[in-house]
Amino acid sequence: MRILFILLVALISSCKNQTETQVNALSPIIGTWELISATTIQGDSTYHKDLSNKRMIKIINKSHFAFLNHDLNKGQDSLEVFVAGGGTYNLVKDKYTEFLEYCNYREWEKNTFEFNVELKGDTLIQNGIEKIDDLGVDRRIIEVYIKTKK
Repeated sequence: MRILFILLVALISSCKNQTETQVNALSPIIGTWELISATTIQGDSTYHKDLSNKRMIKIINKSHFAFLNHDLNKGQDSLEVFVAGGGTYNLVKDKYTEFLEYCNYREWEKNTFEFNVELKGDTLIQNGIEKIDDLGVDRRIIEVYIKTKK
């Protein structure tokens, strides 16, 4: 009887985990996203990031996110840039919260950023506040990504 009970518990547990995995795997936010537009609002000023010489992707799986941003001139001119980071996230309806664990700008690590996300077909719009008191960072960002086909 005990063996039957243990087998039944194991079966129920495996079904629950499989269902959770299927739900997570089907989340439309999971994938690789390429940044196509970025706007920053700080105080009374609005800046539109020039992406003509940069490429940024955000990769989201069922538990983690990562972003990679670099210039397209391979660091050979004054526009050289490389930024990378990642961590865990939480998504509840349209509330997307990033917990930044890793970043090449180390002072950004261990911060939490809350955004609203909106999905329109293969387009992800992320809108929220980046705020780090110690660095004097307090701005709204609006980023538009398109899901990559690769």
